[in-house]
Amino acid sequence: MEEKRSNSAGGVGGMVLFALIGFVGALVVGWVIFPKLLYSEKTQPIRFSHTVHAQLGIECEQCHHLGPDGRFAGLPTTESCAECHGEETGDASPNGKEIDKFVKDYVKTGVQVPWLVYQYQPDNVFFSHAAHKGFECTKCHPDVAKTDTPPAYYENRISGYSKDTMKMWECERCHASMGTSNACFVCHK
Repeated sequence: MEEKRSNSAGGVGGMVLFALIGFVGALVVGWVIFPKLLYSEKTQPIRFSHTVHAQLGIECEQCHHLGPDGRFAGLPTTESCAECHGEETGDASPNGKEIDKFVKDYVKTGVQVPWLVYQYQPDNVFFSHAAHKGFECTKCHPDVAKTDTPPAYYENRISGYSKDTMKMWECERCHASMGTSNACFVCHK
């Protein structure tokens, strides 16, 4: 009888070990492997230094404009950047090389820089920056004024959106904490 008990105890121990290995394997796949398969990592076409521009006293709104309805109207155009950076510098520093690359590849060719937008919202979302006036930009956006190199851009291979695109639950949580309506029509048009 003792022999049967040890065999069944060994079987249970083996099952527990097998389940534990499966659980750890699922965690590795879910937290490490799947995100690498789901997201492709990209870099901005120009290593733009927000730090340098912030140190010069340039405010976010000087380059990032809003449309008349409060929607984000886009990133700076090549022409607006060329007002300050219209000529090659010949400077061998990293910033000088990037300015020269910008002038050569975009200003001289008249092509717009294909910036990657970290928080581009789906077409069915209406987000008015004007309605959120008074909030610090860093409440929703990364504090890039302190970065000399843009962060990596992770694009969802299925949806095409950035990993950093604001999620609906983030907006709902903020609205709830501020006592603002979470009705569908507030954000979806």
